[in-house]
Formats: sequence, C-alpha cells, structure tokens
Amino acid sequence: MLKTMKIAISLWLIGWSAQARGQVAEKVVDIATRPNVTQRMLVISPKSPKAVAIVLAGGHGGLQITADGSFGWGKGNFLVRSRQLFAEQGLMAVVVDAPSDRQSPPFLSGFRGTREHVMDLKAVIAWARKQTDVPVWLIGTSRGTESAAYAATYLTGHDGPDGLVLTSTILTDSKEFSVPALQLDRLRIPVLVVHHVDDGCSHCPYASISKLMDKLVNAPKKELFPMKGGVSQGDPCEAFSHHGFNGVESQVVKKIGTWMLQK
Repeated sequence: MLKTMKIAISLWLIGWSAQARGQVAEKVVDIATRPNVTQRMLVISPKSPKAVAIVLAGGHGGLQITADGSFGWGKGNFLVRSRQLFAEQGLMAVVVDAPSDRQSPPFLSGFRGTREHVMDLKAVIAWARKQTDVPVWLIGTSRGTESAAYAATYLTGHDGPDGLVLTSTILTDSKEFSVPALQLDRLRIPVLVVHHVDDGCSHCPYASISKLMDKLVNAPKKELFPMKGGVSQGDPCEAFSHHGFNGVESQVVKKIGTWMLQK
C-alpha cells in the first residue's frame, strides 16, 4: 500500500513539474501520403490550439524522428528547438520529417521543388484540418522556406495553408532554387517574412530581402519583421548563428504567433 502511494505521488509530482514548466506532451504521428510512402511528424499541442503551425526545418531536412520522438539529426534547428515556444503561444506545432522514401542521403535535397513533396505536404495539411477546426499555417526556415513557399504556390483553398511564414529565407541560390525565383504572385494568403538583419549566410543576405517582398504582389497581407540581436556562433548558415535566431528565439516565435492570430 505504501509503495503504491509513493508511486502515485511520484507520478503526480512529475505531471505537476511538467505543468509548472509550461511543457506540453509530444506525440509521433505517421500518415500515408503517396502509394507505399508515409510521412512522420512530431506533434506538440496545447489542449485547445488557436492555430496549427506546420514547421519545416532547413538543411537536408532528414530529421529521422524515431518512434519515441528523438531526432537523428536537426534537433538544434531553429524551428525544431522552438516547438515548445510555439505551443506556449497557443499553437499546435507539427514538426515534419523527410518522408519514408527519403530517409537516407540526400534526404530532401533536390526534392523540395517536386510534385511528390507537394503531395506529402498536402496530406499533412489535410491531417491537421481533421484534428482541429483552426487555421493551418506553413512555416519554413532556411531551406525549409523552399518547401513552404513552393507548396503554397500550388496548394490552394482547403488543400493549402491559410497563411505562410518564411524565416531566414533562401534569397539567392544557383545550386537548387531561391524563393524569390518561385511564382510568388500565386500566393493569395497572408505572408510574414522574418529575417535577421545580420544573417551571414551567403544564400540569405538581408540586402536581398526586397527581391522577396516585391514578389508578394497578391498576398492580402504581408509584413517584413527585421530581427536584431542575439548571439552568432559557428557556421553563419547553421542553427546557432544569427541565421538561426540564436538567443532571440522567444522574440521571433512571439512575433510569429501574434501575427498569425491577428484578426
């Protein structure tokens, strides 16, 4: 009896501790997207989310999420490491891995601008709409902006997102493609652009941000949020430099959440 009471008290303390820290439980979800292909996602959500943030990491995008929710790669990515912050803003955060047929190198490299990738993200959006009756947004960072923007230019209405957030956007690139090179005039949804003024990544110079903003001619609402401050460490194109909003994550996520939930 005493042992049972101790276990019960321990479990209660664990739950209370998590609640006190404001943390929300995560779950791993697998959905079918294309024939013989599944898409894995890590989902974290408050009890009654106000919107859904489908977040797309940068780099090669192969997060290799395991069944217990750990990451084989990319756990330090700005959007991935900020998922709890999104939940604290009242948003369901859906962290999207590479699909099952892209779980080895080059992962999403060379795949972000394909019909198959759009099909996968269409299925993720459809899944999110079945979970809760709130707006669904695509949010990309770095190479993830290629995925988010490309999909948003092809998916419209109920199949597409209700809004788009681009952080540390790929503005210049000769190897794959830059976001300003896409048919952004197709976008008829709100678009928020967040970019660090001191982003040192060669593909993301703040001086080129007008190339992106000028293409958003049909977005009913658009805004550029120039971020300053933080700490830049290591490779200027990696997650803990200004490119990854190191040290100012909470400010960026708060801006994103507030903007998404504006009426």
